[in-house]
Amino acid sequence: MTKAEEFTTLYQQHITREGADKLLEYICKSDFFIAPASTRFHGSYAGGLVEHSVNVYNCLSDYLQQDRIKLVYGLEFSDETIAVAALLHDLCKIGCYEIKQRKQKNEETGAWDLVDYYAFNDPLPYGHGEKSVYVVSSFMKLTRDESLAIRFHMGFSRKEDNPNDVGSAFEKYPLSFALSTADMEATYFLDGKLNKE
Repeated sequence: MTKAEEFTTLYQQHITREGADKLLEYICKSDFFIAPASTRFHGSYAGGLVEHSVNVYNCLSDYLQQDRIKLVYGLEFSDETIAVAALLHDLCKIGCYEIKQRKQKNEETGAWDLVDYYAFNDPLPYGHGEKSVYVVSSFMKLTRDESLAIRFHMGFSRKEDNPNDVGSAFEKYPLSFALSTADMEATYFLDGKLNKE
């Protein structure tokens, strides 16, 4: 099963609220399944975005299944909420990547070859998590937990965010912390790199 098929299966199995079908239609018509997850880092290749989204879903699901998380912290979320937060957290990246070319020195021959690379060009610079919340909310309603989790899934890594807001979101809406943890796990341990050995 491809990552696109896995994403679609998970989406249709778990996300059933009003408007979900229209959002999936939008996703399928977009470049979501062929876009990279980044220009140079994790998933910086065609299909990296959908791969990352599925990886985050798997990481979040596993995280929330831990006994400590359920029994000590009391965190329990519906299958739909888990799928919404994880699968849709990076919809902000749809339509933002362009393939361009640049010269790169060939180490073996010494010649300068033209190579493709991804450039980021956001036609709607609305922010990162904020834009994903905006896109999803254009099609279906989000719960407060889902909205805050998607909004703050980057954790403390964005210099634009007030650290007090991030910490407050993590404390008051623990799904935010859980999604941020899953996003980092997928980014640093599961997602591929363009030039990985």
